Amino acid sequence: MNYIYEPAAAFAWCLEGLHRLCAWAGVPAWVGDWTGALAVMFSLFGFASVMVMILVYGERKVAAHMQARLGPMRVGWHGLLQVIADVIKLMFKEAFVPAEADNWIYRAAPYVVFVPGFMALIAIPMAKNVIPAQVNLGLLYVLAVSTPGVIGILMAGWSSGNKYSLLGGMRSAAQMVSYEVPLVLSVLGVIMLSESMDLHAIVEAQKVPFILYQPLAFVIFLIAAVAETNRNPFDIPEAESELTAGFHTEYGGVRFAYFFLAEYVNMFVLSALAVTLFLGGWKGPFLPGWLWYLGKTFALLFLFMWFRWTFPRLRADQLMNLGWKVLTPLAFLNLIVTALVLVFIGK
Repeated sequence: MNYIYEPAAAFAWCLEGLHRLCAWAGVPAWVGDWTGALAVMFSLFGFASVMVMILVYGERKVAAHMQARLGPMRVGWHGLLQVIADVIKLMFKEAFVPAEADNWIYRAAPYVVFVPGFMALIAIPMAKNVIPAQVNLGLLYVLAVSTPGVIGILMAGWSSGNKYSLLGGMRSAAQMVSYEVPLVLSVLGVIMLSESMDLHAIVEAQKVPFILYQPLAFVIFLIAAVAETNRNPFDIPEAESELTAGFHTEYGGVRFAYFFLAEYVNMFVLSALAVTLFLGGWKGPFLPGWLWYLGKTFALLFLFMWFRWTFPRLRADQLMNLGWKVLTPLAFLNLIVTALVLVFIGK
């Protein structure tokens, strides 16, 4: 089903203004298109940066309250400026390259990890007419561009010249590849119900949220999403008690900040994707659509933080058993039941 909709009104207005300006100045129209694309890119980067700062502060406070302490309090009111202080520290921290590292791969790895999650933001519809780029196969696009991040983690672990980093990179590759299987299988039921891979069309198809039809798929998706972002209780690649800091042990300063950005951007993308697929997207009474979307997304992000400070870390064998022997068979079962229901009963 092809679903055509208007882009965000503000972006369309800006793009039209750029075209008029180019025509007045005698500049080719593609200059305006590229300028608009760059504006969207920098806007998304700014949004991602601000969102990560909010999440970092929120996680510190969530962790503090769960452990009966205050968290950051000294820099700004209730520590609100602590994250800005951390950014300044990371920007001016010395960026070194270990003597045993493979220089070019070591330097490129943080960007290879960050860029895929950033690219996925382009196709996320945050309201009915607020989407940076229309992609008819938006779900496939998001799942596809999110995958190469594991290559960056492998690059970081292998190139650091550190055995702990290498072990962390290998663990992460095994974990992320394993949990992508149940994650992808869990969304197939949603595709069957909506008859589309367009994220906008999937939201419009939800007369009631698909979580009511696909509760098992939602639980599988959520567990796999936590594993995909290397968060507790699935933080095997970064296990401090075993691997110091895992694949990014040898990174500091701005390069470490990109790994940090990537983790939280991926958390946001997967939470936003869960809201789009299972929780009705921007739909809700009284409030604007974008506010509903962000509210639902941050509720799921709170679950990520809650899990981190609640569950103990799994062993590597337990991690693999859960992915291959529990979640994957359940995802196949959900897919078969959904298909049978649609064939014999219909929507």
